[in-house]
Amino acid sequence: MHADLVAHLVRSTPLSAGEAERVVAEVVGYFGEQVPAFVRRRHAELKAGGLTNDRIFAVLGAELAERRFAAPALTARQLRRIVYG
Repeated sequence: MHADLVAHLVRSTPLSAGEAERVVAEVVGYFGEQVPAFVRRRHAELKAGGLTNDRIFAVLGAELAERRFAAPALTARQLRRIVYG
């Protein structure tokens, strides 16, 4: 899994191969989270922090605007439409 990235981290940081693999897995998992899972998780975290739903939904809207999410699976036709319009 992402062997080239793990090797780069081992060369460029003091991380061991095992540590680098765990870091890469964590980052991939973080950015692989889908929107519904993110919204449910963050809602629970913010609710546990004492925020009301009005405030939570404002925070979620701001966070969603700045967060990267995994791309949906696209068919060859959809990819062609992106490229050629």
